[in-house]
Amino acid sequence: MPHMEAPFRHQCLIYEGAPSRQLPALAVTMRQMLGKNYRCLYLNSPAMVAGMCSYLAAQGLDVAQELSKTSLIMSSDQSHLSGGGFDVDKMIVKLEDAIVQALTDGYKGLCATGDMSWEFGIEKNLPKLLRYERQLEELFRGQPMLCGICQYHSDLLPHEILRQSLLTHRAVFINETLSRINPHYAEATPDEDSMNLKLDAMITELRELGYSK
Repeated sequence: MPHMEAPFRHQCLIYEGAPSRQLPALAVTMRQMLGKNYRCLYLNSPAMVAGMCSYLAAQGLDVAQELSKTSLIMSSDQSHLSGGGFDVDKMIVKLEDAIVQALTDGYKGLCATGDMSWEFGIEKNLPKLLRYERQLEELFRGQPMLCGICQYHSDLLPHEILRQSLLTHRAVFINETLSRINPHYAEATPDEDSMNLKLDAMITELRELGYSK
């Protein structure tokens, strides 16, 4: 991650097109964090997990060794889904336990990234997602050695969820060398046309940046 100090520890990545296009930048970021003695957690579908392993290996990382010593955790676990629905509290507890365990095991901290389309399963519940991101931001504030990137696939998620992502993340991830301060973080709920236009303009820009990689 190009920056570790606040506000760059909790970032969102808004992208369009094939999710695999984001793997090179995310793999470089995870490789950098492993080098800083952070345990890295990657949560996504089995196909994306396999792809991430391939990109990490292409960078010269001994993926099998990192997995065996749990400095690298690749997971497609969806136990936080209850009957197909996203359990906010269960997911937050899992992340709390993960950061505590990383510190207990001697790591400097935990770096986590996951795709919201996979984490939320079939549910596209805007109020629940907003509650999750707010609780997640509280977790980041309470755990200074936690950093992460929440991935939002704009082709699959309702547009309103993309708008909310800009209201709940202090920074946006562009690539492995660039992150930006998010000017819309913690602004009022976007119920005015002028605010929606600003959010939509930024979403369009981020989608184009991601697709041009």
